[in-house]
Amino acid sequence: EGTRELVVVAQDTTYYGLDLYGEPRLAQLLAQLDQIQGIEWIRLMYAYPMYLTDELIELLAAGRKVLPYLDLPLQHVNDAVLRGMNRRVTRSETEQLLDRLRARIERLVLRTTMITGFPGETDEQFEELLQFVQQRHFERLGAFVYSREPDTPSDQMRGHLPAKVAETRRDRLLAAQQEIAFAWNQAQVGRRLDVLIDRDIPDQPNAYVGRSYADAPEIDGVVYVTGEDLAPGQLVTCEIVASQEYDLVGVAVELPR
Repeated sequence: EGTRELVVVAQDTTYYGLDLYGEPRLAQLLAQLDQIQGIEWIRLMYAYPMYLTDELIELLAAGRKVLPYLDLPLQHVNDAVLRGMNRRVTRSETEQLLDRLRARIERLVLRTTMITGFPGETDEQFEELLQFVQQRHFERLGAFVYSREPDTPSDQMRGHLPAKVAETRRDRLLAAQQEIAFAWNQAQVGRRLDVLIDRDIPDQPNAYVGRSYADAPEIDGVVYVTGEDLAPGQLVTCEIVASQEYDLVGVAVELPR
């Protein structure tokens, strides 16, 4: 039907296959999707670390249709907070995984999400999270304030924090991430990137909005493209000529495909 990009997403995408086959089989699913004619990009979203297998990492590294883009929602990095969240992973295991991903996958773009103000989170635990984000340089990061939900285990926990404390921590985290994201965008200036055109810009001839492999629809930045006779759904190689905070500006330098 003309689909060029396929976004694979679930509550936890890496769990795919456990209910059907008794084992995770996301890598096999992606390998089959990779064979579909017409699809150019396959983007993997919301993949928890637990079942991120070597086979899956190899698919991301292969440079075919599965993009070197991974949404890895970590939520926190302090071990005590992770246990409170019932996350079955430690900081050490997370860092080992991040090192493997960076070493194996060329041009990898990592997206993650963090939560501030989880019940009992201390100043020291937040500072650990902040330093982790500053050190790890995630290309994409969202931060959210913990919110109470009735009948959940965390709602029954002690140590709920004032909303103002959680919001201040979130804002500090996002301020630190902003510097990282802007620097990454600036580093793209002068490079050539394939851009998937999403729409034209009304009343502006030869102007379009698209996305690079580093940009998931609706949550990441965009690439503003100048080029002749482009249309939604086309892939076009662009030279990046400027960065505008979270967005890029590019000029089409090849015929679309």
